[in-house]
Amino acid sequence: MIRKIDHIGIAVARAEEALAIYRDALGLELVATETVSSQKIVCYHLKVGESNFELLVPSDPESVIAKFLARKGPGIHHIALAVDDLPGEIERLKARGLQPLAEKPSRGAGGKQIMFFHPKTTGGILIELCEGGDH
Repeated sequence: MIRKIDHIGIAVARAEEALAIYRDALGLELVATETVSSQKIVCYHLKVGESNFELLVPSDPESVIAKFLARKGPGIHHIALAVDDLPGEIERLKARGLQPLAEKPSRGAGGKQIMFFHPKTTGGILIELCEGGDH
């Protein structure tokens, strides 16, 4: 079962420019910064109530986020939903016609186990399910 919005992933080209908006102007607390080598990104986690904004900065021009920025520019990349039983939720959503983007979950930011679902099957929004993790 889906518990809450875990985070909203926002693709940004430059961390300092984005932090000037989200941290400095909006006053959101920067709670963690981490490099996710497997996804070739640096994540900046900003607290918004019980959820986070996750600023996604490419660390490699071949990363998915760099390609997203080249196609669409900065903006919302995905919405992540926290679940308690990731394998069960993956199967439930597959049975409802949603298409996962990978064969099995992987480790994402904050040590969470994650799975993305194709926007063509989710009404145009990249949906991430996540379980566990630090933040």
